[in-house]
Amino acid sequence: MQDLKKRTKQFAIDCWVFCKHVPKSRELDAWVRQLIRCSSSVGANYRASQRAKSTADFINKLKIVEEEIDESAYWLELFLEVNSERKEEIDKLHSEAKELLAIIVASIKTSRANRM
Repeated sequence: MQDLKKRTKQFAIDCWVFCKHVPKSRELDAWVRQLIRCSSSVGANYRASQRAKSTADFINKLKIVEEEIDESAYWLELFLEVNSERKEEIDKLHSEAKELLAIIVASIKTSRANRM
């Protein structure tokens, strides 16, 4: 799972770099803050899941990761709607968010099945 730790950390960094180059405006600043917050929360909560005290705790922490990845994807979709000149960069970030989401959802399903 070390690879997933690295991927979630890199996702946060990549989103931060994207946000760094978003033009400064009152409207976009709110979206930038939201994307930075939720994208960085993905990795932080994934790391926390690796220290879970039980299977139920592990699943609960992964559910938080799932929500934060989905929220990151939402903000990226909004940016794409208003900032289409950066489509390639946003698409790459959105694709990584979808891949991470699929991995986390599969992990949750596996953990639930193993718990039964």
